[in-house]
Amino acid sequence: MIEADRIRYLRVVLFAVGLIFVVGLYPLILIWPSGYSWGQPLGEQMLCGIYATLGVFLIIASRSPMANRSLIWFTVWSSVVHGGVMAVQAVVYPQHIGHLMGDVQGLFVVAAVIAYLMPRSSEAKGHPRAA
Repeated sequence: MIEADRIRYLRVVLFAVGLIFVVGLYPLILIWPSGYSWGQPLGEQMLCGIYATLGVFLIIASRSPMANRSLIWFTVWSSVVHGGVMAVQAVVYPQHIGHLMGDVQGLFVVAAVIAYLMPRSSEAKGHPRAA
């Protein structure tokens, strides 16, 4: 895939993921509790707030992904770590096994798609590296 296509698709994915984080996470908790609710309303409210904030910044980053590389890589790696911790918890606590098909898988998919679409040769093409 050429770099221009990667960036175009990345912009769409960043906007879509950002929108899901902003407005879609809480409804998922209500609609599919076995896949998204951990039964701790205060913790879920906190996570919804954190992910809604990240979602707003991903929407903003979708305008210029190469200027927001560190935020995008934070999204990738924090999704991997968060999904990994939840996967272990879902296995250790069998009442949460449904999360392996819900939020755990969702976080891994988000991380994989964004990482795949992130161009690797941006510096060679004259794009400045974000701090």
